[in-house]
Amino acid sequence: MTSWKHGERSSKNVVTVKAKIRTHESQVSVVPIVVPAPDEVREFAAKLHARGQAWKGEAFGWFAEYNPERPEPPLDSKMTFTPADFCIGESGIWFFSLLWEHGRNAEPVEFLDDRSILTGSGKEVAGVG
Repeated sequence: MTSWKHGERSSKNVVTVKAKIRTHESQVSVVPIVVPAPDEVREFAAKLHARGQAWKGEAFGWFAEYNPERPEPPLDSKMTFTPADFCIGESGIWFFSLLWEHGRNAEPVEFLDDRSILTGSGKEVAGVG
């Protein structure tokens, strides 16, 4: 089951982790957060990409959005089109994005910002899921 609607979650598609969150300039708190499994996010984004329609909303408990490919190039870019993109999460806490920069039918380029996620030992961990 994929969390398509607010409040829908299962232990199969999310994991609870600890994250370091800066609350003040000199203070950092460690809080539990729920992040989706990367494969579930990829599947959700692929379905949105197949539809090819702009979408904004909540997925897996996080704000997310999808923007379809556009024929006009981005400003000040050598690209010949604006690629489709999907992003979910909050930069600086946990953020995952996909960019179809090689074309609609190519595999998307992924970016994961999970530098605030900690392991059970309290150390930062690269990659979640």
